[in-house]
Amino acid sequence: MDNMCDVEEEILDKVSSEVHSFSKEEILDDSPGAVLSRFEFAFPSYMVEELLPNGNISENLQAIIDEDGDLDVVRRGRVGAHEGAVIIEHKMFCSREHCSSTTLDLVGEQVWRGALFLADFLLHHPEVCRGQDILEVASGVGLTSIVAGMIGRKVIITDVDRGDILDLVRRNVKRNGEVLKANMLIREIDFFNHGTLDDIRKELSNVSVILAADVVYHNQLTDAFFETVYTLMSKPPCKTMYIALEKRYVFTIEDMDTVAPCYEYFKQCLDQLTKRNSENVSWSVEEVVTKTLPQYFTYERNKHLVLWKIRAEVKDDNEYP
Repeated sequence: MDNMCDVEEEILDKVSSEVHSFSKEEILDDSPGAVLSRFEFAFPSYMVEELLPNGNISENLQAIIDEDGDLDVVRRGRVGAHEGAVIIEHKMFCSREHCSSTTLDLVGEQVWRGALFLADFLLHHPEVCRGQDILEVASGVGLTSIVAGMIGRKVIITDVDRGDILDLVRRNVKRNGEVLKANMLIREIDFFNHGTLDDIRKELSNVSVILAADVVYHNQLTDAFFETVYTLMSKPPCKTMYIALEKRYVFTIEDMDTVAPCYEYFKQCLDQLTKRNSENVSWSVEEVVTKTLPQYFTYERNKHLVLWKIRAEVKDDNEYP
């Protein structure tokens, strides 16, 4: 199993995002390969009440299951009149007539279904973010953090400081400033360099919610991700983490079947995390039931999207140095 994800990388040396066919895009002439996309979403009822006290929201905000058990995409006109949008600059690496694809080194500069799936969850469960200090790791272009910033008190958006990614996040936060309530910070966290955690430990000291979307596509990265999770969540206050991802399947000669090796390895790491209980930290893990989660954003949601919740109960005396 240790090498299964490497097999997937060899067979599929590119990963694809199909969400862009449901967004409105404008090519940015001053940034090669970049587009500006408008990701539309239906306002949850509580947002309508806050923004439009006399407005009525459609009750048709529910997941629609087709005969195959898949979730139908929510299209314009199906979710009612009250809609907003998140404006995101991101990279496109193929023609606009086809799905977007990129090499593994550049996955952070695109929008992935897991980010939209997690954003749907946050919109439907505002209690997760309301009044909280929130951290997103491996944020990519920052879409999920921007949604969290509509609800939470403080959002720290982080990714590895490579190329233009952090500047791109800053531009996206600025573009969506009018809808943000939270104090938004952009910082670096590198899973392979925990010195980046030390650099911002004071800013992390009150974080109680951690978010991550589509961070599983290579075993070595998954290992580094879980070591970072352990380090972050082993310090007070008690923390809850939500991880959204899409199972990616590949046919392997070894199994003579279609399998999702990266996801299986991810679940192994989850299981190992629960075995790291100590007198200072107690871990719990559960898959969140999302079958009836309403779809607020417009994208092609499928049955391969999953959401996991990690909870760390931490003793108060287990403080940051």
